[in-house]
Amino acid sequence: MRLFRRLFTAIGLGAAFIAGTASAQSTQFINVLTGGQSGVYYPVGVALSQIYAKEIPNARSTAQVTRASAENLNLLQAGRGEVAFTLADALSDAWKGNEEAGFKTKLDKLRGISGLYNNYIQIVANADSGIRTLADLKGKRVSVGAARSGTELNAREIFKAAGLSYNDLAKVEYLPFGESVELMKNRQLDATLQSAGLGVASIRDLATAIKIVVIPVPPEVVAKIGDPAYQPAVIPANTYTGQTTDVPTAAIPNFLVTHAGVPDDVVYRMTKAMYDNLDTLYAAHNAARAIKRENALKGMPVPLHPGAERYYREVGLLK
Repeated sequence: MRLFRRLFTAIGLGAAFIAGTASAQSTQFINVLTGGQSGVYYPVGVALSQIYAKEIPNARSTAQVTRASAENLNLLQAGRGEVAFTLADALSDAWKGNEEAGFKTKLDKLRGISGLYNNYIQIVANADSGIRTLADLKGKRVSVGAARSGTELNAREIFKAAGLSYNDLAKVEYLPFGESVELMKNRQLDATLQSAGLGVASIRDLATAIKIVVIPVPPEVVAKIGDPAYQPAVIPANTYTGQTTDVPTAAIPNFLVTHAGVPDDVVYRMTKAMYDNLDTLYAAHNAARAIKRENALKGMPVPLHPGAERYYREVGLLK
C-alpha cells in the first residue's frame, strides 16, 4: 500500500513539474524599452505595455526606463528587450553602424514594427537669459540630453547646421529632461534642448515655474542638416505657458521597432493590439494622437518584421 502511495505521489509531483514547465514555456515576456520618465516615450510605453498584457495571451509585459533611442537599439540587438521606441535618425545610424552616433557595428537584428509620431526639437531658454536665437546660445549653459541619446544626437546636428559647436557654450550638461528642468528652475542652466513630442511634461513643468522663451530653428538651418529625417515644422502657439506665437523648428519621426529573434506570431499580435487600442495610447499623451495606421510604413529605415508585415497585409496596407 505504501508503495502505491509513493508511486502516486511521484506521478503527481512529476505531472505538476511538467505542467509548471509548460506554463513557464508558454509565458511570453515583452520588455518595452522607453526613455526617461519626463519624456513622451515612457507614458506611451507604459500604455503599450498594458495593452500587450491585456490583449496577448500569456504575455508578461513591462516598460523599462532607459536613455532612449541609442541605448534602446543596442539593447534590442543584444536581445535585452522585445520592442523599443527610437528616433528615425538614430535607427538609420544603427542600421548603418555609424560609430560616431554610438553604434560600433551594424545592428543587423533590428526590425521595424510601425511609424509613430514626430519628435520636435524644442530649445527652451530662461527668459532672463537674453537668449532669443540659436546664435545667442554662445557662452551660455545648455543641457543637450543624456550622452549619446537620440536628443543629444539631434543637438549635435542642429548646432552644426547653425554653425555652433559644444566648444562655443560656456557649459554643456548631458542630462535627461527632468534633471535639466530642475537645474533651469534653480538658475544653474540657461537653456535646454529636448527632442520630444509636443506638450512634453518636462517643458510644461518648466513653463509653469519660470518664464520661458522657445528658441526658433529656422527652415534654412533644418535644410543644412541634409538628412531627410529632419523636416521643417512648427511648435504651435500656446503649446506651453507663455509661448504666444508659433515657433519654427525641426521634426524627426519616431518608430517602434523589435528584433529578428521575436517570434512572428508575437510581433503580429503586438502590432494588431496596438492598432486595436489606439484610444489607450491617445489617452497616455497628446503626442500619441498623431499615430495613424496609414502612416505606419512611411520612411521605415530598417526591414519590416514578418509579423508586422502579416498584419499590414491583413488590413490592406501592403499588397
